[in-house]
Amino acid sequence: MKAIAYNQFGTSEVLHIVEQSKPSVKNDQVLIKVKTFSINSMDWKIRKGEMKLMSGSKFPKHTGADFAGIVEEVGSGVNHLKKGDEVFGVVKNLMKEGASAEYVAVSASLVWKKPAAISFAQAASIPVVGTAALSALEKMGNITPQSSILVNGATGGFGMFLLQLLQQKNANISAVASTKGLAFAKKWGANKVIDYSKENVFSKQTKYDVVIDLSGKMSYKNGKKLLKNRGSFLNVTPQPIQIIASLFNNLFTSKKHIVVLSNPSTKQTEKLIKAVNEGLQIEVNKVFPFNQFKEAYKYAEKGGVIGKVVVEINE
Repeated sequence: MKAIAYNQFGTSEVLHIVEQSKPSVKNDQVLIKVKTFSINSMDWKIRKGEMKLMSGSKFPKHTGADFAGIVEEVGSGVNHLKKGDEVFGVVKNLMKEGASAEYVAVSASLVWKKPAAISFAQAASIPVVGTAALSALEKMGNITPQSSILVNGATGGFGMFLLQLLQQKNANISAVASTKGLAFAKKWGANKVIDYSKENVFSKQTKYDVVIDLSGKMSYKNGKKLLKNRGSFLNVTPQPIQIIASLFNNLFTSKKHIVVLSNPSTKQTEKLIKAVNEGLQIEVNKVFPFNQFKEAYKYAEKGGVIGKVVVEINE
């Protein structure tokens, strides 16, 4: 079978196709014929070596974390799935495994039946950013209609889920996005939108209970300028050193620096499936064919993408 791998840290140019044996399944696993996998910012942070303290430096490495496809084979200990089921899921170790292959063998506990109303591309877009959005929501604490929340970089995959989940809480949401993203931010639940190409959020006098940066470009040092006393700045793309720094920062200020880390689980995914079945929208910006995987990563990495970017392997 074909899979995407790389043998050194670097740009998308280090990615290449390799031939591998189709994986065999353990008792608690299922073999999936992958139809689609989605691209997440974590993919290129790992590939560029920014996460090597957690991912290690052993090669070859594979890319991609979440996927959708059809069950090809089930382990003897698996009862809730069968051959032919349309499913979506995520690899167990997001730092060291990859879903960018024609077939993946993964724990059945990390595979769920695909909602009938959505496509394989949409299903592959759920686990990583959906779980991260739920985790961020939990870190925010008690959200009420009086809670003022600034979401910076609001219309990527993460923001797409977060805005809609915050809307369910009736929070007062301000979303910072590109000009082309403003309509999506409004549709997904923002009460106010800020076009970063025309307005500087730091030039305003508004203070927020929560500031969450999804762009990876706003530091805690700057973000806390936008916070009310006892407010929280959420960092969802932390470098290892920032995780340590957040613990130190919180000793000396009422404006908290909160790192958001997440791993998909059945409990969280069931919440996401329920939300999807109740109408949560999943915007797939573009689907690339497998032979254009480098172009897909370049497209996603340039930023400004609304929703998710997906690669299709088996039509």
